[in-house]
Amino acid sequence: MRDYIKRFLIAIIMALCISLLFLGGKHSEAAGRLETKEMKDRWIWPADGVISDTFGTRQGKHKGIDIAGKIDTPVLAVDGGEVVKAYYSNTYGNVVFIKHPSHLVTVYAHLNKRTVIPGQTVKKGEVIGKMGRTGVATGTHLHFETHQMEWRYDKRYAMDPESLLGKADVGEAVQGGIASIVENVLAASSNFHPEVEGKSQSSISSKAATYIVKQGDTLYSIAKKQKITITKIKEINHLTSDLIRPTQVLVIQ
Repeated sequence: MRDYIKRFLIAIIMALCISLLFLGGKHSEAAGRLETKEMKDRWIWPADGVISDTFGTRQGKHKGIDIAGKIDTPVLAVDGGEVVKAYYSNTYGNVVFIKHPSHLVTVYAHLNKRTVIPGQTVKKGEVIGKMGRTGVATGTHLHFETHQMEWRYDKRYAMDPESLLGKADVGEAVQGGIASIVENVLAASSNFHPEVEGKSQSSISSKAATYIVKQGDTLYSIAKKQKITITKIKEINHLTSDLIRPTQVLVIQ
């Protein structure tokens, strides 16, 4: 009888533990959804440009999104936080890592120039670098990543930045910053705020002339179709060779 009561009590305790774990999991899941919604409402896009690649492509190896644009387009902190790393990498090129109060880490890679240093506190919309093509990059663009808790070499904690920034398809134009915070920055160097002598900003289209490379395309075929020279395409996009790849976004002017 005593053994029966002991087994009964053990069963009740185990049931309570399982229930608490279940409720805790539900609470964490709900908190995670709430945090994601709050980030999406608060975060800004890190740069003006055109989406040239999304999360999970290249057999799942692409752990971020790419925003193609002009050289030296300002790159902005998507939210306030602390710069935890800023250095030159053979793959990322000039890269900046920011840790946010939400315990998310954002990565800004292939920068032409870094304008912040480790330990520096940055505000949302603050310029942390200029867009470039340093490291392993086929064209001028920002490679942007989001990680939970920490960045690791295996990128096991990587998450889709679009879950926090909003959905955008390849070829779609995005605009970084909030006008009231970075109006002067956006006017300085951007695909969507070009400075053209004799024209006001209001008379210029808000979208850059771009071309998304298709399978089988060559610089020759694109140049012929767009009525532009190969030399001009390479100059605008800072290409050092004739190598292009499908889904790559080229700026055509």
